[in-house]
Amino acid sequence: MDGDWSEWIYRGLAVLVVGCPCALVISTPIAIVTAIGNAAKHGVLIKGGVHLEEAGALKAIAFDKTGTLTKGVPEVTDFMVLSDVLNEQDVLAIAAALESRSQHPLATAILQKAENHDVDYHSLLVEDFTAITGKGIKGKINQGIYYIGKPHLFEEEAGMVFSDDVLKLISGYQNTGKTVMLLGDQVKLLALIAVSDEIRESSKEAIRKLHALGIEKTIMLTGDNIGTAKAIGAAAGVHEIEAELLPQDKLTIIKRWKQKYDRVAMVGDGVNDAPALAASTVGIAMGGAGTDTALETADIALMGDDLSKLPYTIRLSRKTLKIIKQNITFSLVIKILALLLIAPGWLTLWMAIFADMGATLLVTLNSLRLLRIKE
Repeated sequence: MDGDWSEWIYRGLAVLVVGCPCALVISTPIAIVTAIGNAAKHGVLIKGGVHLEEAGALKAIAFDKTGTLTKGVPEVTDFMVLSDVLNEQDVLAIAAALESRSQHPLATAILQKAENHDVDYHSLLVEDFTAITGKGIKGKINQGIYYIGKPHLFEEEAGMVFSDDVLKLISGYQNTGKTVMLLGDQVKLLALIAVSDEIRESSKEAIRKLHALGIEKTIMLTGDNIGTAKAIGAAAGVHEIEAELLPQDKLTIIKRWKQKYDRVAMVGDGVNDAPALAASTVGIAMGGAGTDTALETADIALMGDDLSKLPYTIRLSRKTLKIIKQNITFSLVIKILALLLIAPGWLTLWMAIFADMGATLLVTLNSLRLLRIKE
């Protein structure tokens, strides 16, 4: 081998400089940090790079209804008294007293109606209060047991059989997208309450954009009745609807979908969504309306409860993965080309420094392109 010691020391230094994997090492983290920073600036909090990467590979997305696709601000539209003994004030007082002990979103609608009508429900003492998961609530007021909740609650707990007129009223309200609750004791119904929760303005457009991005399946999961679910689902434009679900049913559906589609996201806001959020590939919580449990369980939080940020997040994730691949490819190609120049002695120390630092700078600048992605 020709050449003196100084020449081989020079070549050795060039090899050491070229062999330094600076650009390759920072290829992924700099892109991830830039993307997470851009997302935070646009109101999307991502709890780690792995969740950002998974978001770009999603094939199916499930949505909770109340508070996610809808505004989560229900309003009583119809309050029909079915009792011949009690007037509307008395019946509304009983309903409000029971719901004052509940944390369900629909409880706020009844309490608000009671406040609007100056109904004094605070004087009614509720004892033995019980929340019946997925069905409603019950409690004792003045030695009487009262129920308020879904029609199924009265059929299963009190063994009631509804008349055709009541069934017709229930289905009529449900088919217009309203949630129907019944109030009664162990013997008879006292009132029929119809509650409406408007769909978010951003829901339909967000789901349309998700379909345009290639999301294969969107599904709405709700504990509400099938009539209301169909009305809201049709307005939102989701592919499928699953109604009258308990929290464990949502979990089962997410697990089944993961087996079918591999990567599935769950978007929710409530405590009852937490198991499904945890089981999904990417759990996404509504940052404003979401409960502490949902926010803690989720991997991504959409601040401002804006679903239009979901398509943006998926686009950002896909662009991030693309740039990471570009960075890694560019870093490896530059290093390989520089190493090939060492054998014939064409690689100078300055060229080696340029190959190392230049690649690092170009990888950094390429990653900063992620800051340009907007909603």
